[in-house]
Amino acid sequence: MENRGLLFIPDISGFTKFVSETEIDHSRLIIQELLELLINANEIGLEISEIEGDAILFYKFGDPPRLEDLYNQVKKMFCSFHRSLAGYENRRYCQCKACVSAIGLTLKVITHYGEFTGYNVKSFSKLIGKDIIIAHQLLKNDIEVHEYWLVTNNLLMEKPVPTLASWMQWNNSMKRTESGEVNFQYAQLGPLKEQVMADPLPAPEISKKKKMLSFTREYETDLITLFHATGDFNYRSQWQEGVIKVEVLNHFLPRVGMQCRCITEDGASTTYSTSYSYHPDKVEFTEADVESKILKYYTLEKVSDHRSRFTLDYYIDEAIGKQFFFALFKKRKTKEMFEKSMSNLVALVKNIHLPG
Repeated sequence: MENRGLLFIPDISGFTKFVSETEIDHSRLIIQELLELLINANEIGLEISEIEGDAILFYKFGDPPRLEDLYNQVKKMFCSFHRSLAGYENRRYCQCKACVSAIGLTLKVITHYGEFTGYNVKSFSKLIGKDIIIAHQLLKNDIEVHEYWLVTNNLLMEKPVPTLASWMQWNNSMKRTESGEVNFQYAQLGPLKEQVMADPLPAPEISKKKKMLSFTREYETDLITLFHATGDFNYRSQWQEGVIKVEVLNHFLPRVGMQCRCITEDGASTTYSTSYSYHPDKVEFTEADVESKILKYYTLEKVSDHRSRFTLDYYIDEAIGKQFFFALFKKRKTKEMFEKSMSNLVALVKNIHLPG
């Protein structure tokens, strides 16, 4: 049995259209994040042969696994995939076409059992065998809906498909290949997608804080441009006084709940966590210092198609001692810093180039 085993291919459908019609940088990062998520969801000891752009070729030598175990693995990957997309849709900062379109990506899974072996080319390991070819050919079929789990009869070992979930219905089909006809069964995964719930958005904690400063200014730009200028950390050093660099700590793309480290001219670093709410005419987001609990509350409002209002509120802990210390030693310097920062935005919003 050493040359026989399972081939398991999760494939992100819509990838080609997604990349060709949207911003390449953000689409690349979104796909990269989703592929890593699928790899991390591996619970049955699958090995990775290669990553093929929009798909991962997993394999596992040995006897065919129980179909129940395979179903649990498919369910884990599928639900993790769609939970991530739903979470990103609710949490994303970016309004570029790639980020807006990500929610439309789909996932199918091909599972096949057969003969194959491995070989090495320098430091690269590859798989070879007719069943490797068959598994890849099965990615192209006549199934109309692009979210399904396909199981070949080789894997079923001529046994009837067990009832794995109350919503699951199996369909018979066949693929003609150079090696002959490959019979398989497939089940649509759409009903499973309906059970996926995104994690709730974190709410800004301002109930025990006091507003110490507030700044408001209008800019000759649309709301989305102003949103990118203020909310995208790639631009932060170009307008916020004293900031030379911002490092994102826990996500590829900016979103609610991410953590970032802000590096200032004096060498100090501050770690922030974020929250966010988006509406076409109003955007609100916060940055909370995880150590000092200082919170900056940003409000962006549409005045007209080409004019927007930006408000920055500065909160500190409601403790009387902290308020007194801030008012005595830090308020003046902080006020001057943010007033200049608000002025710096005037030039930035005129020169900013949005994705797409």
